[in-house]
Amino acid sequence: MTARTTARITAEHLLPDLTEAERERALRVESVLPVIAAAAEAADEAGSLPEGHLKLLGDAGLLGLVVPEEYGGLGGGLRDLAATTYTLGTVCGSTALAFFFHCSSSSRGLLPLAALEAGLYDEDEAPAVRAFAEKVLHLMGTDKKAIGNFASEAVKASNANVLIRTTATRAEGGWVLNGEKSFGCLSGSADYYLVTARREDVEGLDALTLFLVPRLSEGSRPRATWTGLGMRASDNNGLVLEDCFVPDELSLAVPGAFTRATSMSRGSWVGNQIAIAAIYAGIAQGVWDYAMGRTMAATFADTGKPIASSPMHQVLIGDGEQQLAEAHLWLRRQIELEASDPPILPKEEVVQSWKLAKGAICEHSHEVALAALKMCGTSGALMGNPIGRAIRDTAMGLVQAFPAERGKLDLAKMIVEHEGWAGLTTTDSFTK
Repeated sequence: MTARTTARITAEHLLPDLTEAERERALRVESVLPVIAAAAEAADEAGSLPEGHLKLLGDAGLLGLVVPEEYGGLGGGLRDLAATTYTLGTVCGSTALAFFFHCSSSSRGLLPLAALEAGLYDEDEAPAVRAFAEKVLHLMGTDKKAIGNFASEAVKASNANVLIRTTATRAEGGWVLNGEKSFGCLSGSADYYLVTARREDVEGLDALTLFLVPRLSEGSRPRATWTGLGMRASDNNGLVLEDCFVPDELSLAVPGAFTRATSMSRGSWVGNQIAIAAIYAGIAQGVWDYAMGRTMAATFADTGKPIASSPMHQVLIGDGEQQLAEAHLWLRRQIELEASDPPILPKEEVVQSWKLAKGAICEHSHEVALAALKMCGTSGALMGNPIGRAIRDTAMGLVQAFPAERGKLDLAKMIVEHEGWAGLTTTDSFTK
């Protein structure tokens, strides 16, 4: 095999074995990086996703990145998603996170279609399941619409990531939603909100249902302005639903349809969570490149040597390189486990690996940001520059979804007690 002569692109720091099709999709991401990078500091300061970013991503075809071509998308998979969130993360973690939450909506189309193929729905259920799944995918691919994925809520459960209390009540021609979502990017900026709720007339996890809520629907509004430590420009303002009507054609309210669909996931919950962790590794790569460039360019006045040549800096460089390498290794391993065909390991073992990988990737990435801070010193410790943003953005990775300590505990419970944290639960199933 002849060596590739083209220059390495950002995604190849993570996945050096990109196929030609994956590389073509990655080049689309490279094409939008200059605009996103130029807006990153102001976006962080303003605490909102810049106007025009969604159109920029849509015009590049990236809102349909992981949507099959028959639904107007680019036909990418998990490797493409992780490579893209990683690449976007090198210049703006907030944009990468908002983009992930849009792309994660595709699972509400892809997994139901996989469950249909597996025969998990009967003849009466199948038409509604297929119609909703294809609606989601066509919106993302053919129509280039942005979808914000809203599951998380302010209330917590001891046995699951998310406790669903948002209710769906039957009404003529559709459903009425009431509830409050505490986390989910693109609040106020997405074209549609993908909302997980529970039917009041169904018990347990079978009550979980899905709804596409147009942004301007009466009874829907952003929850509150979010002033987070990091990832500030992701429009993560939550969602309030007050007697919000959603028609049947924008609903998947078949009892148990959602839980049967999630059973088709290859890895953690809906099968794409590793792409969130990829964002933090991308942030680490971006800030490390910045810090190395800065310290190599600066010289000592008396010797003319790069400041990076000092013993202290060389210790930091060695440590930072190790931390960055370990973040990449964990990330590549989990991507391979979740994307390989045929599967390398059974699903249970893939999920167990994820429990460790998420925390390890995020903690190593934060350590890289800290090394970059120390390398660049007081003059580099600015709130809005790449170092200031990376310190704050990677800190969010320590707590987002679950901390490393939660993952280790959950892994131990899975091994010892054959029981782990669930992805979603409901008030009804929690109290039983």
